[in-house]
Amino acid sequence: MAEIKYVSAQEAVRLIKSGDSVYIQGSTSIPEVLVQAMTDRAEELRGVKVYSAFAIGKSDAPYAKAELMDSFETNSFFVANCVRKAIKEGVGQAIPAFLGEIPFLFRSGQVPLDVTLLNVSEPDDEGYVSYGISADLAFSAAECSKTIIAQVNKYMPRTFGDSVIHISKIAALVRGDEPLVELPIAVPNEMERKIGNYIAAEVPNGATLQIGVGGIPNAVLDALHDHKHLGLHTEAMTDGVVPLIQKGIIDNSLKKLYPGQSLACLALGSRRLYDYLDNNRDVVFRDVAWTNDPQNIRQNPKVMAINSALEIDLTGQICADSIGTTIFSGVGGQHDFMYGGALSEGGKCFIALPSITSKGISKIVPTLTQGAGVVTTRFQTQYVATEHGIVYLRNKNLAERAKALISIADPSAREMLERAAVERFGVGFLRLK
Repeated sequence: MAEIKYVSAQEAVRLIKSGDSVYIQGSTSIPEVLVQAMTDRAEELRGVKVYSAFAIGKSDAPYAKAELMDSFETNSFFVANCVRKAIKEGVGQAIPAFLGEIPFLFRSGQVPLDVTLLNVSEPDDEGYVSYGISADLAFSAAECSKTIIAQVNKYMPRTFGDSVIHISKIAALVRGDEPLVELPIAVPNEMERKIGNYIAAEVPNGATLQIGVGGIPNAVLDALHDHKHLGLHTEAMTDGVVPLIQKGIIDNSLKKLYPGQSLACLALGSRRLYDYLDNNRDVVFRDVAWTNDPQNIRQNPKVMAINSALEIDLTGQICADSIGTTIFSGVGGQHDFMYGGALSEGGKCFIALPSITSKGISKIVPTLTQGAGVVTTRFQTQYVATEHGIVYLRNKNLAERAKALISIADPSAREMLERAAVERFGVGFLRLK
């Protein structure tokens, strides 16, 4: 392979022009060197549309500031920490979208892209670099962009699947060795362990897991150490699954898609996780349009889709993206996996949440907070688990759902919820008591 020519970040971002649309790679691998260099050109640029999705930054996005709004228009398909403040203040805007359908917006031209900024591994002997822990939207964004600029980073693990690209397709390569953002491993508390145990008891041997990030997902994983022949087909790969893989509990032997290999579209966690993924062909990273396609998800046996919520009303409507009118995150892949899991033979779909907030407010509510968004409809909700138990809603009428949900609400909220149920469902609810 010929010697690779690197340029400075300042030179590379000169390829960005006023009026361009720029996608910034996400997960915990934002190309911070390139982003800062782009931001430093604010006085020269006007009307640059910046798109991001699930992206955890070291700090607030430097371009997402009120004084730079003439230069950069901030748009996010999933409101993560680096843009949350800007969007709350109206400096940026959220774009509602199923994560698995965003590549279609790129490929159809509904969201045209001019430039993609990547954070990639070092080139191999044949000149290929890897998107590492973020194939999710990077694959389709790079495919659809006129110009690709990449930050080559020795800390980025080399992963396989859709997460590779040849340097001949990259317009500018910049050396930028920066450690990836690490998330502390969430150690489950007693409440989270109770929820995890309820869910794990419903997971059969041979199941295919989709599981998220945080204390409750880790509690579920901790409770699966006596299970056998589990598979992994998930959106985000985390530290919590590694011990199960290393012990052979997750062996992917019964999956229909990629048997013998774990499948994800992104990863986030500790350096230990990133090191585990480096050059590991037992893990495949695919385009999120593929991993999150319900018709792909359903092909695996006994899909266990385990997701979270901010609140749930008495009919089973799930809000997972907003606190009232304030957008907090996004739909992500919850809908994709709840739907695909429901179609899977023997599949089960779980919503896991504490019964109350840290301020003592019930997360099971008579009606969703005004302005709250419905991420999972009441037509899709199956199992709901809190620290007080687990209930199944799918075959229940509205009054029966209310009674079931009240039974797993915090005791301090049950009287209030019962009054609301009586007012809403009348005799139909009272007859159940």
